[in-house]
Amino acid sequence: MVSQRGLEVLRAIVQDYVSSREPVGSKAIVDRHQFGVSAATIRNDMALLEEEELIVAPHTSSGRVPTDKGYRLFVDHLAEVKHISTAQKQAIDHFLDESVDFDELLGRTVRLLSQLTNQVAIVQYPTLGATRVRHIELVSLGNRRALCIVITDNGRVEQRLLDLDTDVSEADLSELRSSINAQVAGKLLTELAESVVLLSTSVSPHLSSATNHIASALSDSIQANRQQKLVMAGTANLVRTEEDFHGSIYPVLDAIEEQVILLKLLTEMKADAHEVAVSIGREHSNSGLEQTSLLATGYTSAGESATLGLLGPTRMDYSNNIASIRAVARYLTRVLDAQ
Repeated sequence: MVSQRGLEVLRAIVQDYVSSREPVGSKAIVDRHQFGVSAATIRNDMALLEEEELIVAPHTSSGRVPTDKGYRLFVDHLAEVKHISTAQKQAIDHFLDESVDFDELLGRTVRLLSQLTNQVAIVQYPTLGATRVRHIELVSLGNRRALCIVITDNGRVEQRLLDLDTDVSEADLSELRSSINAQVAGKLLTELAESVVLLSTSVSPHLSSATNHIASALSDSIQANRQQKLVMAGTANLVRTEEDFHGSIYPVLDAIEEQVILLKLLTEMKADAHEVAVSIGREHSNSGLEQTSLLATGYTSAGESATLGLLGPTRMDYSNNIASIRAVARYLTRVLDAQ
């Protein structure tokens, strides 16, 4: 059983180690923190923490560093609740509000979160379940080609190039555009292709082939978006902290590149929009990411939930990172709700 002072010593070790990357000794704790006891007393507390496998000595006669178990106790009970500054709030608000479409918004989100935390930022695309069609645009490109643009209620924009069998005039495209939007506006995106196919019997006979091409392209687009997708930024931050990884950093980079591993971990963490879930080190074993910590929280888009995540070495500023990912997720949801 760890005493209250022992827990405070653990907090000091985690904070000092995260700050300095150097093992923390009893004298350093006495010098930097106001415990009001001798270094010998702190050494006894550290010995008890070591017995509980909360800290470990990386080298003989060195200071101590936190273990995964120590970080877990720190995150669950000892980490101070931080709040981002007013300037950071304004920067988040301004940066995300400048996005012109859904894809750019998610790209800006991970770039911003990576800059705030110096970690790898990850955002998961939401599924299509509750997404509805706002408008479909058809643009002639000449040479029997056209561009089909689908705009959804959450600001998402999907584009598909159409290769048509016959020439289609501007008047034909206008008829197709009007007929399609009258049929599909407000419908679920998953119902889109089927609704367009039904139009082939109501448009002018010479446009039925073009209508079928549009339906096929929309079906392909929906199928592609059923696959869960991730957007990431800040992988270079891992290289800058390479000293935090024992041995080679390449297994970590390989695991990041293999997005299915991250998707599986994020799914298992079951993040929601009110909490930040944290998986530390060996808690996500057999993934290649055993020397990292993964933070995840939820955001919503058109009623669909998805995940925003952070990945970095276990030696990270958990308090700041938890505050940052929570704030960015809330702003992301707010921007999407406003669209």
